[in-house]
Amino acid sequence: MDSANPDSPRPNRPQPSGPRSSRKHTPKVNTKGLYQRAIKDAFVKLNPRQMIKNPVMFLVLVGTIITLLVTIDPNLFGASQGQNPRRFNGLITVILFFTVVFANFAEAVAEGRGKAQADALRSTKSDTIARKILPDGSIAEVSSTTLHQGDRVKVIAGDLIPADGEVIAGVASVDESAITGESAPVLKETGSDVASSVTGGTRIISDELTIKITSDPGKGFIDRMIALVEGAERSKTPNEIALTVLLAVLTLVFVFVIVTLPAIANYANSPVSVAVLIALLVALIPTTIGGLLSAIGIAGMDRVAQFNVIATSGRAVEACGDINTLVLDKTGTITLGNRLAEEFIPVNNHSMTEIATVALAASVFDDTPEGKSIVRLAEKLGANVDFDRSKAEGIEFSAKTRMSGTNLPDGREARKGAVDAIKGFVRSRSVGGAHSRSGEITPELDTAYERVSNLGGTPLAVALNGNIYGIIYLKDIVKPGIKERFDQLRRMGVRTIMLTGDNSITASVIAGEAGVDDFIAEATPEDKIAVIQREQAQGKLVAMTGDGTNDAPALAQANVGVAMNTGTQAAKEAANMVDLDSDPTKLIDIVVIGKQLLITRGALTTFSIANDIAKYFAIIPVIFTSANLQSLNVMGLASTNSVVLSALIYNALIIPALIPLALTGVKFRPLTANQLLQRNILIYGLGGVVAPFIAIKVIDVVITAVGLA
Repeated sequence: MDSANPDSPRPNRPQPSGPRSSRKHTPKVNTKGLYQRAIKDAFVKLNPRQMIKNPVMFLVLVGTIITLLVTIDPNLFGASQGQNPRRFNGLITVILFFTVVFANFAEAVAEGRGKAQADALRSTKSDTIARKILPDGSIAEVSSTTLHQGDRVKVIAGDLIPADGEVIAGVASVDESAITGESAPVLKETGSDVASSVTGGTRIISDELTIKITSDPGKGFIDRMIALVEGAERSKTPNEIALTVLLAVLTLVFVFVIVTLPAIANYANSPVSVAVLIALLVALIPTTIGGLLSAIGIAGMDRVAQFNVIATSGRAVEACGDINTLVLDKTGTITLGNRLAEEFIPVNNHSMTEIATVALAASVFDDTPEGKSIVRLAEKLGANVDFDRSKAEGIEFSAKTRMSGTNLPDGREARKGAVDAIKGFVRSRSVGGAHSRSGEITPELDTAYERVSNLGGTPLAVALNGNIYGIIYLKDIVKPGIKERFDQLRRMGVRTIMLTGDNSITASVIAGEAGVDDFIAEATPEDKIAVIQREQAQGKLVAMTGDGTNDAPALAQANVGVAMNTGTQAAKEAANMVDLDSDPTKLIDIVVIGKQLLITRGALTTFSIANDIAKYFAIIPVIFTSANLQSLNVMGLASTNSVVLSALIYNALIIPALIPLALTGVKFRPLTANQLLQRNILIYGLGGVVAPFIAIKVIDVVITAVGLA
């Protein structure tokens, strides 16, 4: 990240050859037969040991068993009431049974998506022959399943990489489409903080690499991905557990209501049968959200996977919805990433040709996009290399020196880098040490520096030995639409903090143009941890992205840490999400998905509770009609039996009707918590009250017409 390379070109890192799509999927998922398998799994889930994990639906299952018993013997719990009680009890049993099945079906569909994705990932795994390097340097061919952490292997063009590892020798192109879906090859090389990590199952397509294995059999990245998307390691999130407890309490309250109802009904000369009591209980408890709760959580992880992001748990996805602060690197996230040379600004009476010539000399060994753009601009201005490159020495950039350049064959030193670093360089080469011999450190240099910074660009000073020739203006372009996205986050109460290695003037300009809430200039990796800890000390949840080994501590400290797939193994181990596309901007999408998960859960909970209220006022008046309280039956429902059956049928059918909404999520809108609450009450609360009255009346007319009640 650019915070590790203040005011300087970034090290070269793999770049895609074509545009990426944030909605690109992982290996093609085969959903054929998904619903058939889900139907089968829905019946398998009727096992009481599984059902008891969902208290609401477990109670419905118990009610189904009791109504089945009174269907077999209507007088089991006392004298039966009404005509043909066996048929009525049987209808209730069937409807209750399908209510449970529909709830299981919703969960099975959500799980089926994950299993289909796991199957696609599993198809990328294969037992390959690996060239293991033995301690004596010889090579032995062994099965990839026998490789352990610390082993070294050699791979050549055409080979599948046998296991996760780090490149310790060589440079090669690797096809990672098996896990990322991206067809463009990725350059892997030793010594790079972000391009040395390789994944088992990917294929090397050029040259050769020596790899040090970093995972034991069955514990590789793809193995973890399979376990996670398949749901084998899914556990309920804190919010999900809290909501489950709330639903259990509401269910218990309604159980007490139903237990006291027979005494009241007998007193009013309107006795109620056991089957009707159970039907009434099921109609009143929050079965809708109880049946969809698990599916909503699983679907949240699935939506993250559709963005080519692997989450380690539902807890990580849910945490995204509660995020208060986003910590973002500037380069590659807020800006396009490749700063390009826009202009040379000569100082100290040097000409444009002179600064172009020195800048070219300092950049001939710089293979970064920024370095190449400096070479192109210099050559465009007529500069050329007047020395033998084979006898010159390239000086690579380092975070410590914050400059790079070339040692020329005649002993001269051409350098470019951060302005203060170049000032220190020329002072060290000058006579007397305090100032350069030509008086090159002048106010003119600072004026040019401030001019570039005020434009939001990155100023690089250019020097040859003790002479500063001028400033290179590297233009940094803010990504289109990023300001609007930050505005959306701000309306949701999410604060954005930009980290950059640029000077404070440049950082201020970029921050204003991008619309972030705060920024930290000349940031170091340690600053990332400091800002995260500061925000967390204020009770906030923090999310950030990273890809290097020096990002690992901050990724581990953040509540949501998203590691880039091109990053180091240490970064991926520390994070709780991995972006297979290595797009830092994806963090904003993930936060939106987390928000959508919470919005969906809240909306359907509101709808379910509103449903219960409506069904209560639809059923209770009809039950007491025999007590000469017909005036309470304002809906004109036919009979107790018909309204009970109508309410149960609606109660059962609303679950599969809401499965698409549970899986796709409520449409996201950037609103505050209060605005969301008002919207949920207006749409899902009011809708949840009105819908049952209409549906129950329609179903009542139909079943009365066909003589079911």
